[in-house]
Amino acid sequence: MNQDIDTALQGWEFKPGVVQARLVQARDGRQVIQMRVDLGVLQIESTGRPDGSRPHGHTTYFEYLQQQARVAKRSKQAFALSEEQSQEADREFVQYYHRRICWLALRNYQNAMADADHTLAFMDFVRDHAPSEEYRDAHERYRGFVLFHRTQAAAALAAENDNPEGAIDLIGEGLKAIKDFFSSYEIEEEKFEEDGMVQQLRKMEESLRQLHNIGATLREKLEQAVANEEYETAAKLRDALKRRQ
Repeated sequence: MNQDIDTALQGWEFKPGVVQARLVQARDGRQVIQMRVDLGVLQIESTGRPDGSRPHGHTTYFEYLQQQARVAKRSKQAFALSEEQSQEADREFVQYYHRRICWLALRNYQNAMADADHTLAFMDFVRDHAPSEEYRDAHERYRGFVLFHRTQAAAALAAENDNPEGAIDLIGEGLKAIKDFFSSYEIEEEKFEEDGMVQQLRKMEESLRQLHNIGATLREKLEQAVANEEYETAAKLRDALKRRQ
C-alpha cells in the first residue's frame, strides 16, 4: 500500500502565518479536518477527542481526570495531577488548540466555541489540581487567548445569525472576562487596551456598529438606565431585550 502523503499535499502549498484547514471525507465516510503545516498535514477528528482516542475508555482525558478526582474525593483524599497525568493533560490541550483554530479558519463558530469551552473548563480543573504553582501558571497565562477565541467565535456566530446587537454584547462580555484575567495578574488597564487581542475585538465591535448603524445596544441602554436609577425605562428595555431574545 502506498503510504506517502503526496496526494494530500498536491496543490496545497504551505503559507506561513496562515491557518490552512479543510474538511475532507475519510474512506469510511467520516468527516475529518486536515490542517496544513510546514512539513506536511495534520489530520484531526471532527468529533470527540481530536486524535480519535478514548483515554481509559472516556471521551476525553479531561473526563477521565474528573472521574479520578471524584474517586479521590469519595475516599477523602486530595487529588493532584501526577507527572504522567500532567503530560497527558498537555497533549489534550494542544490537540484542542489545533482543532479550535481550524474551526475558526473554517468559520464553524459553534464547534470553535465548544472546543474553547472544553479548554476553559480543563484549565479550571488544572488550576484546582495542579501539581505545582509553576504548572498552574504555565496554563493560566493562556486563558486570555482562549477567551479571545471564544469571544470571536460567539460574536461571529451571532452576526451570522442576523443578531449584530447580540454580537456587540458578546464582545463586551468577552472583553470584560479578558480584563478580569488581566487584573488577576495586576496588569495595568493601559496595557490591556494596547493588547493585540483586545484591539482586534474593538475593531470587530466598531465594524459591527458602523455596518449596522448601532449606537448603544439594548443591553447597554439597560445598564445605563439602571446606573441612572431610571427604573421605568429599565423595565421597558428589559422587556424589549426579552422579546428580541
